[in-house]
Amino acid sequence: MKRIIVDYKKLTPEILGLLVEKYPDGYDDDQVIAFKNAKNETVEAVEVKTEDTIYLVKVSTRLESTMANFDEDDYEDSEYTDPIVDIPEKDDTEEDEDK
Repeated sequence: MKRIIVDYKKLTPEILGLLVEKYPDGYDDDQVIAFKNAKNETVEAVEVKTEDTIYLVKVSTRLESTMANFDEDDYEDSEYTDPIVDIPEKDDTEEDEDK
């Protein structure tokens, strides 16, 4: 099984969805894993698994905020594997015009 460390900048809607599913009310301190990276720096992360990969997502204030505001419907299927920082935010006026 692969283990991948994911920073907020590389977080995809797919991984974010898994995080929100696993931690619907956010994560607690006892769910945070601390480890040393290759540069001997302490990294804190939360874990989420797929069938073949364990993702260690680095903990940050931006991660907490993004998890709290996540809505799967905000993303197109084609965007689901793109990093969320690369996906342009949807304009609310566009949705209003569709109604």
